[in-house]
Amino acid sequence: MEPTQTAVISIILLLAVAALILFAVYRSRRTAALRERFGEAEYERTLEERGARTKAEADLTAREKRVSKLELRPLDAGERTRFTDEWVAAKGRFVDDPTSAIVDADGVIGATMAARGFPVDDFDARYETLTVDHSEVARHYRAGHEIARKHERGEATTEELRQAMIHYEALFDELLAADHIPDTDVSNENTRTGRVAGAPVPREKIVTPVA
Repeated sequence: MEPTQTAVISIILLLAVAALILFAVYRSRRTAALRERFGEAEYERTLEERGARTKAEADLTAREKRVSKLELRPLDAGERTRFTDEWVAAKGRFVDDPTSAIVDADGVIGATMAARGFPVDDFDARYETLTVDHSEVARHYRAGHEIARKHERGEATTEELRQAMIHYEALFDELLAADHIPDTDVSNENTRTGRVAGAPVPREKIVTPVA
């Protein structure tokens, strides 16, 4: 083999090795970025569900792209008040009728998410959208949903239903926590009463009914 040919082959091999190293670094950084954005639990859950790292990361990346196209918006003061009142009513029914309370709470969550522009086609669509920027609260949503499904099969205890309400409330608080559109009249009223404009109405603790 001529010296020139040897040199060319050596350069090609070096470039190939360099490309592999760069690809490995890129993959490692992408994995780290996805783990940070979606949280360790959701990353591992998706990995287990998809069965391969490449498929799992493609799934998570696709979620990011879908969410980037959504036109999410904050709630205005009137919407915040209305949904908070509905949430308080749902929680108030828990002591006497846990089943109805869970159904109503799920309805309030769905209506609130729809008002903010989240997809409402099904649970998976809502859940996956939440995981992009709200990984921790998405975990609460999934946990509450799984308990609700368990209840549909007649397998959930009252304590589990109480936990579902707590999970749902974590999501509801997050949905209301985003910057909201101020309402002049409400702001003035809040100034007189000492309440922060658009702040949720104080909610009572969930009490487990006595057996």
